[in-house]
Amino acid sequence: MSETTLAELLERNRRHVESLSEGYFGAVRHGQKPAVVSVCCSDSRVSQEGMWDIDTPGWLFTASNIGNQVRDTYGGERVLSGDVLYPIRHAETEVAVVVGHTGCGAVTATLEAVRTDGSGSGEGREDPPGIEARIESLRPVVEDGLADGRVSGERDVGLVDQLVEYNVDRQVAFLRADTAVPDPVTVLGFVYDFQGVYGDAEGRCYLVNHDGETDLERLYEAVPGEFRSHVGRLL
Repeated sequence: MSETTLAELLERNRRHVESLSEGYFGAVRHGQKPAVVSVCCSDSRVSQEGMWDIDTPGWLFTASNIGNQVRDTYGGERVLSGDVLYPIRHAETEVAVVVGHTGCGAVTATLEAVRTDGSGSGEGREDPPGIEARIESLRPVVEDGLADGRVSGERDVGLVDQLVEYNVDRQVAFLRADTAVPDPVTVLGFVYDFQGVYGDAEGRCYLVNHDGETDLERLYEAVPGEFRSHVGRLL
């Protein structure tokens, strides 16, 4: 299996190389000034380049982790992740985007951990410390979400998807509150929907948060009229 996968990786890269036009890397060969840094959940079903239709290098700075989290731990303290902060501080990026997704496994695992006061990894199984660390860092967000009156297991919308949106809101708040992020930076929150939770257009990114604003009417005002269908809220 490993040899087959290696061969497939090499074949896919060969096709990639052959598909590149002459001068493809010309504008970014010696530096980058990406317009957007996108913090997305690590998931094989969720392609950052794909969701934003990226076919040229240099426009999008991608950062992914379990649960699309913007904070890390350094010296025993919670800090803004360098994966997010680097392009903002060193590459003139002025738009930061947090992207959650429907049916998120990280939120699901953390919800189970909160309910069982365990790892959420499944009965009789423990995850390595690196995975546990991500679940534990997401735990306070999920706990706060469950205590929020807008989140309810009795709604038609699944509890996990409600918590996904709640997590996006919190990560946006973390970014906006951190003094390492300059004031001119715009922070946007989206949920990538490939399960038809927000609407019928699978693969659509729904704007759920605009610089901390979550009121649906205000979100509609923030986008051109042709993109009103790309705005949605569960909470």
